[in-house]
Amino acid sequence: MFRRTFWFTSGVAAGVWATTKVNRKLKQLTPENLAVTAANKAIEAGHRLKDRAVGFALDVRDNMVQREAELGDALGLNAPVADRALPPPRRYAAIENRTGPEHVEGPAHQKNPYNRNEDH
Repeated sequence: MFRRTFWFTSGVAAGVWATTKVNRKLKQLTPENLAVTAANKAIEAGHRLKDRAVGFALDVRDNMVQREAELGDALGLNAPVADRALPPPRRYAAIENRTGPEHVEGPAHQKNPYNRNEDH
């Protein structure tokens, strides 16, 4: 008799367990639940992508700062201010010369309307 009771109880327990599992799976497969699950997974994927993009941007910025420092050292831009010499003063190429032959008035020297300094 115990044997029959044992198997009957085991069958009932297996039936309850199987019914519970099937009902849970059916609730997960409803359209509303599928939409919520898809939205949650999309949000999680967006957060992961954002974290990777931020990490990539920080890596790029760090490498950019390092490369700028290397170029500054190679070009001498990072030297202390006291060691730098001032550049020589600029000389202007287009200074008027009032004593040249183009400024002498008379029939032999007529003014040319073309000014070569305006073309550059």
